[in-house]
Amino acid sequence: MSTELETKDNVTNKEIEETLRDVIQSLIDGQEGFQKIGEHLKDTTLKSYFMAESLKRASFRGEIENHLHKQGVPDVKESGTVSGAVHRTWGDLKAHLGGGDHTLLETAEQGEDAAKKAYKEALEKELPLPVHQLLSAQYAHIQTSHDFVKAARDSSK
Repeated sequence: MSTELETKDNVTNKEIEETLRDVIQSLIDGQEGFQKIGEHLKDTTLKSYFMAESLKRASFRGEIENHLHKQGVPDVKESGTVSGAVHRTWGDLKAHLGGGDHTLLETAEQGEDAAKKAYKEALEKELPLPVHQLLSAQYAHIQTSHDFVKAARDSSK
């Protein structure tokens, strides 16, 4: 018997759930990373952008968790990745050692590279159309954000 989330290639609900949990972990990393780096940025425009991006990642996470809840997945309790935690700690250390906005933006761009990778890997899988559409829309924003952070980094030299 086929469930609503199964695709033509018989991707199971469990595989879809695991894929979405990986993306959620990346979003947690991004949410916390944007907040932490934003707190240390000196440029007020960038600081505002980073705080808004932190909230955007929380919103994306909520959209994915909402989808999982609708499919019967109980509480989604993710905490981000170990590499994300190390990355944030490294960013904090750079800030405390006097790393300016350029250094912080380099760290943020590396975090955005990880987010792009998580979405790209998820979108390469056979997912139900509503899930694929949701992730595609979020991925477009992630790519735009990455490009903004990279441009800001380049202009802060």
